[in-house]
Amino acid sequence: MWCVADLDEAYIERMEDVLALYERPYDPAEPVVRLDEKAVSLHKEVRPPRAASPGHPAKRDNEYQRRGTANIFAVVEPKAGRHFTCATPNRTAAEFAKTLGSLLDRYPAARTIHLAGTT
Repeated sequence: MWCVADLDEAYIERMEDVLALYERPYDPAEPVVRLDEKAVSLHKEVRPPRAASPGHPAKRDNEYQRRGTANIFAVVEPKAGRHFTCATPNRTAAEFAKTLGSLLDRYPAARTIHLAGTT
């Protein structure tokens, strides 16, 4: 279910700031990147999948064993066509900091990294 915040002046001002950030022209010295995260469930096959054979499609059972969860951080720089992901065992401040460190490592020549959509 989608929830929309109150569209007061402060909200609209912040929204316009984000839109202005995304409208900036491409500049490798000042990349605009988006950082998002997603929790994922880890599954193990109960029965091994069957490989495809001539005239028969591959088959995979829908039953699985739950094997915990993990977290995926995704970083996208749309104007440069770049993206990378970091899988972490959980979502902690330390894991978030490691992801930001990885982001800095990927942009060694950047003067400023404009980060939008932080978690």
